[in-house]
Amino acid sequence: MSTLSNSSSVLAQTADEAALAVLLVEALSLQDVRAEQISPTAPLFGFDRGSLGLDSIDALEIALAIQRRYGVDLRSGDPGTRSAFASLRELTAHILTRRPAS
Repeated sequence: MSTLSNSSSVLAQTADEAALAVLLVEALSLQDVRAEQISPTAPLFGFDRGSLGLDSIDALEIALAIQRRYGVDLRSGDPGTRSAFASLRELTAHILTRRPAS
């Protein structure tokens, strides 16, 4: 998982990205990943260099956790959902624009 970084050259997470990264690590029980190590711009899915290496089952778990925590439904029929799963940064932005007002 080369999404994980020891280098300061990787972009820092925003507070919202950091909160979502914690949710991802907890929801997926990622044993070898710390939330602060997830690069906000790295791909979440696939096995390319830099990807977190998640799969479609992980997507379902993430969608459920996001619905519970943020009240945002990530539906497969929504054209924005696929692009939202591109990276931590994209997913965070997607949630922030669709989150119900509290």
